[in-house]
Amino acid sequence: MHFVYILYSQESDIFYVGQTPDLHTRLLFHNKLSLNSFTSKHRPWTLLRSITVNNRSEAVILERYIKGRKSKDYIQRLAHDDSAVLKLLLKFHIQPPPSDG
Repeated sequence: MHFVYILYSQESDIFYVGQTPDLHTRLLFHNKLSLNSFTSKHRPWTLLRSITVNNRSEAVILERYIKGRKSKDYIQRLAHDDSAVLKLLLKFHIQPPPSDG
């Protein structure tokens, strides 16, 4: 599994989109461990949304598409609207991985 995630910095009023196989460690990196990086200058970050996909290839496709839109409104919609996420997954024929529950 892989994750595409949307972070928000209330201090700077900006979003950050990324992808990772380990969401917990990546959030720790953005909020505490990184030095002299883009995200270190805009702490603290809040996780608004994570989208689970099957592999890194799918995650990279989604991350590039989201970033390519260059739209704060679009990112906000993805962060808060499940139907926007489903529409995005369908656009690229991505099936969410089965849930554990």
